[in-house]
Order: sequence, then C-alpha cells, then structure tokens
Amino acid sequence: MSLPLTRRGFLRSAGLAAAGAAVLRPLAASAKEPGPGAGLRVAGVGVGGMGGANIRACAAAGATIGALCDVDLGRCGGLLKEFPGAPAFTDFRQMLEKRGSEIDAVVIATPDHTHAWIAMACMRAGKHVYVQKPMAYDVVEARRLRDAARELGVATQMGNQGHSGEGLRLIAEWIGAGLIGEVREVHAWTNRPTWPQDSSMERPKDAPAAPPGLDWDLWLGPAPLRAYHPAYHPWKWRGWWDFGTGSLGDMGCHILDPVVFALRLGNPSSVEASVPTYYESRGGLQRSLGECYPRSSIVRYRFPARAEMPPVDLTWWDGGLMPARPAELEDDLPFGDGDGGCLFVGTKGKLVCGCYGSKPRLLTRELREAAKSVARSLPRIPGNTAGHEADWLRACKGGAPASSSFEVAGPLSETVLMGNLALRFPGRRLAWDGERMQVTNDAEANRLVHRPYREGFRL
Repeated sequence: MSLPLTRRGFLRSAGLAAAGAAVLRPLAASAKEPGPGAGLRVAGVGVGGMGGANIRACAAAGATIGALCDVDLGRCGGLLKEFPGAPAFTDFRQMLEKRGSEIDAVVIATPDHTHAWIAMACMRAGKHVYVQKPMAYDVVEARRLRDAARELGVATQMGNQGHSGEGLRLIAEWIGAGLIGEVREVHAWTNRPTWPQDSSMERPKDAPAAPPGLDWDLWLGPAPLRAYHPAYHPWKWRGWWDFGTGSLGDMGCHILDPVVFALRLGNPSSVEASVPTYYESRGGLQRSLGECYPRSSIVRYRFPARAEMPPVDLTWWDGGLMPARPAELEDDLPFGDGDGGCLFVGTKGKLVCGCYGSKPRLLTRELREAAKSVARSLPRIPGNTAGHEADWLRACKGGAPASSSFEVAGPLSETVLMGNLALRFPGRRLAWDGERMQVTNDAEANRLVHRPYREGFRL
C-alpha cells in the first residue's frame, strides 16, 4: 500500500529525483517536463458540474486522480469514463476511510451549504483542499476553515480563478501607485440570478421520489431536513436560503475580489441591504423574504480607514440593477461585461473592470499613459486564470501558498457572506464587530451569524 505524501516527504523525494535528473538530462532533453501536479494524488468531491472541470485541470497539470465522489453519481458518467482507474464513492467519508492513504489532496465542489463541512473533514484527515467559492455558507464557517488551515498546515485554494489573473494585479498596482487618487466609493454588480430565485417562491408542496442513485440525506448534509424535489437539485439549489448563497455568494467572490485585494479591505464596520417587496393577492400583506433569496438586491458596505487608505463605501448590485454608467467611459465600450463588473471612484479618476477583474480600464487617456510607467510589483501566476488549479498543486508540494489560499479567501468570503446576512434583515443597518464575529446592534441578526447544523452533523 502506498503511503500518504507529506510535504517533507515530497521535498525529500523530489530532491533525490532532481539529483538523478541532472545526470540524465542530456539524454532526455526532448522529454516532456512533468506538470506541477506530478506525484500528487487528487480526489474530487462533487464532480457533476464545476468540480469535474477542476478535476480535469488537475489531471492536465500532471496529478493522478485517485478517487471521485458525488452523492448523485448518475450525473457523473462522463467523468467516470475519463478516469476509469479512480474508484467512485457516494459518501466522501467512506472515500477518506477506504482510500485516504492514497489521496494527498481533495477538490470540493458541492453545493454551498456543504462546503465547510466537507472541507473541514478533509483537512482534519491531513488533505490539502481546493474549495469552490464561496468557501463557506456563513461567516463563522469561513473563519473556522481559515484557522484550521493554519493549525493543520495544509495547502488551500478557493475556486475564484480571477485571483490568479492579470487584471486583479494591474488594478492593485495602479491603485497602489495612486493613479486614481484616494478611493472612497466603489460599485460592483452582476447579472445573476440566472436560475429561479424570488422571495415570492414557496417550498414545493409535492414530494416526488428521488432519482435512483441519489443519496438525498447526504445531499442535505447539515441543512434542515426536507423532502427531495427537482426544484433544488440539480443546479437550482443556489437560490434557496437553506442551500445556496444567492447571487452575491455565486459571483461576489469573483467580482468583489479585486476590490477587497486592491483596497486592502478588512472587516466592514456596517452592512445594510435593500430588496424588492411584493404584495400577496389576498389581504395585501407586504413581504420581502421567504424561502428564497430576492430576485434583485442592493447591499451597502461601510469599511473603516486602513493605514493610509480612507474609509470606503462599497455598493453591490444584482438582479439586473446597476450603478450609473460613468460619463468618462467611451460610448462604444462596455460597462463591465456580461457577468458584471466594478467601478472604482477615486479623487483623481475612475477605473472600471469586468468580472474577475478582467480588462481593467482607466477612464482618461492621461491615466492610461501614466499606467505604462507603473512597475509590475506583484508576482504573476503561470497560466493566468487557467493556472489556478496548478497554482494550488504547487502549494501542495511545498511551494509558496496558493494565490487564493484561505488566508486570502477567508476574509473575502466573510465580506461576501456578511452581505447575505444583511439580506435577511433588509432596511436594517447591521453594525459588525469582525474580530468577535458579532452583530453588535441587532440581537436577532446576531443569532444568524452561524446557522445551526442538523443533528448528526458538525463542523
């Protein structure tokens, strides 16, 4: 039986291999160089959608796919055929028990409500983890994952691939160089939701049988018990409070990433939200929230001053809502892109970008000329956004921390998830003590900072 590959063991064996390779190099100069994942054995949990793409990227980077797991393996037939040597499991806990000694790292791409539960179990089993965004369902989960990664010494990465991209780095370098002056106002937006989502949606009343092969209880995980329905699985879970993190959770870790990174934002001091209301046909009762996230929202964050940077007001828009188009943006250019974008308003100028921080543009010719002399001071990730998984694999083998390790992704996720907490209490300003993870002015909101887990499940 092969033994687990530790960082120290890998570096020792890699050093011996490198010594031998130095002797043989003249004879093998034309041989293909091994990828950054060579020597690593990677498993996937939740591989029916984006997780399958992550697994393929790891394999393309040279990793061996050691196991595949999904609560609905019937949807994963194509991937199982691509990796016939990888045993398939429905329960990730059985995968860790039976194949744990043959797995070094795990990709987790399940629905949002099970990210933290699975990631924590894998880290405690000594596995490096790559977790799709957002890395957790609530603020407390995100903080505990970050702290556990520190304690356990595992390599981590969140699946916000824009953090490995060029755009985010250019934005940070331009703002750091003072090109647009002090930034006190930022707007970010997305076209989501692109799935069924509205506060008026009610829980389905019928309870059809679950598809053959789907372990519905395990799909629910720590969420409250309810009957299976195709309104939740597959894909449509994102708009339901119990399972998803809505439009903000889906895209905030992509779109807010360059904002949090370039402006070095920490914890917000307050968050508040506005959402649409609707009136029931009988009785004229006004309601705002039910089983689902609202179809659109505006979330306003207030961040305090950081070192030499001033306080910042950050406004998030979704569901088709957007800030006003800046007059300085040329008429023939898009405002963001099809998925969303950001607008930074500085005292000396403005900057816009698309989702993932892509195609950043300074909004005057003079600023664009000045940007040409700004030094590229931040390290670049080989392969840009396409190298996000490879960046994590290098970290798993003892390299530098991945670009969006939990040290970076944790605070970003907390910011995103605080917006979702505000969505539960529209029209109320929530004062936030980030160090203690407490809403200090609203006891009702404070009780939902961390959701209770279903009996039998723990973080």
